[in-house]
Amino acid sequence: MDASSYLKTKRWFVYVLLNKHGEAYTGVTFDVSPDRRLEEHNGEKPGGAKYTRARRPWELIYVESGFAGRSEAQSREIQIKRDRKFKLLLKKER
Repeated sequence: MDASSYLKTKRWFVYVLLNKHGEAYTGVTFDVSPDRRLEEHNGEKPGGAKYTRARRPWELIYVESGFAGRSEAQSREIQIKRDRKFKLLLKKER
């Protein structure tokens, strides 16, 4: 597989969003990039989590990929949600 086709291949992502109030949202998606989910969370496309609808706008501040499947991505999502120090570090970098 060449580099251009790899970039168009769907894969699992874990992402962290941050809003202007300093609230973080962590999620997973299966796509070519997490950009579609960001657009959904910001109301630019239909979809997005109920939690994020009332707390817009959101900024994508962190992304991980390379997970073998949904279970592995969701396990990492839970780790990030429980790791307060990691989230604080991400917020300070903004």
